[in-house]
Amino acid sequence: MSRPLPLSRYTVLDLTLARAGPTAVRLLSDWGANIIRIEPPLNLDASSSGLTKDRYTPDAQNLHRNKRSITINLKTSQGNALFMRLASQADVIVENFRSEVKHRLGIDYESVKSVNPSIIYGSISGFGQGGPYSDRPGVDQVVQGTSGLMSITGEPGNGPMRVGIAISDTSAGMFLGQGILLALIHREQTGEGQWVHTSLLESMLSKIDFQGARYTMNGEVATQEGNNHPTNAPMGLFDTSDGQVNLAASSQKMFKSFCEAMNAPSLFNDNRFSSFEKRFSNRYMLNELVNTMTIKYSTAQIIEKLNAAGCPCGPIYSIREAFEDPQAKYLKIERSVSHKTLGKFNLVRSPINLSAFKDLGGFDRPGPELGEHTIEILLEMGFEEEEIKSLKEQHAI
Repeated sequence: MSRPLPLSRYTVLDLTLARAGPTAVRLLSDWGANIIRIEPPLNLDASSSGLTKDRYTPDAQNLHRNKRSITINLKTSQGNALFMRLASQADVIVENFRSEVKHRLGIDYESVKSVNPSIIYGSISGFGQGGPYSDRPGVDQVVQGTSGLMSITGEPGNGPMRVGIAISDTSAGMFLGQGILLALIHREQTGEGQWVHTSLLESMLSKIDFQGARYTMNGEVATQEGNNHPTNAPMGLFDTSDGQVNLAASSQKMFKSFCEAMNAPSLFNDNRFSSFEKRFSNRYMLNELVNTMTIKYSTAQIIEKLNAAGCPCGPIYSIREAFEDPQAKYLKIERSVSHKTLGKFNLVRSPINLSAFKDLGGFDRPGPELGEHTIEILLEMGFEEEEIKSLKEQHAI
């Protein structure tokens, strides 16, 4: 019998939508938490595409694996009472409504705390739970701009550019997941529950990292550098005879290794590039010289030559090439799951590796159907069959 996963003793009520919230919950579900996804019942007068058809997309399956689904109409008094009864038995609640919605529904932290003082209540919003923008709707695209990220992304002079992934959504989700784990540890030490919250904006201001610190410490405003590193040189994208390659040779040791591998002693001895600071100050000139060397070789030749010399270097892959690369295959980044309609397919596993939990095999569950486990969950939580029948008649589930 396989050993229980680290979070298997925790029950999580999942109210999340879109991407940021589900990303936080996925951290918990992948490591064994009992996730109960709470969704509104299907309105027969409305289009079913958002609640049923869209559940079969790769995105939905990847976000909502390892969960069960229950339907609850939170806008009714009966549905609210049902939620509170479930909340009284839960360890964690996660939501990413606009900040005022949970209060309007009467399922905010203080309301839940009144029935379960030890609850860990996790929230993600666009701009924070308070402040002048707290009521604004927030999505990844908008926050990439508001956080300053787009101003440092892209080629100089070509205007702001969006990062190619939903980075503020996924970052906020990962930060909230970490915060929930911290709160669970705190509860084990003190018995206290608490409200854990972050926002897309806070997460991105944190993710900007050293460009942010350059401003907070020195007032320096970073700008676009395209494919070049903002403070190191040479580090960036360079041409080869059959494409392009990423390489990093900014430290004195790596720059020496690069010059030796490329049989370029004159470059290493050039006074214009004799120190880290000089290489960065003269980075455009240096990059041009490096490019004249790399373009003489194929991508594969440069990668082999520089990595052998201890100089970091790698290819520019498509998504297909990235997943088919031998290293990705060795890492077993894909795990399979079986779905009664979609059949068997692969999803991207958690990147966390725990030595006590090797070879986890496939995912336990695919993304659930709407309300697929409503009866099962209610029976588990102590509801009688007559109560469940009454909830159905009242359109609470």
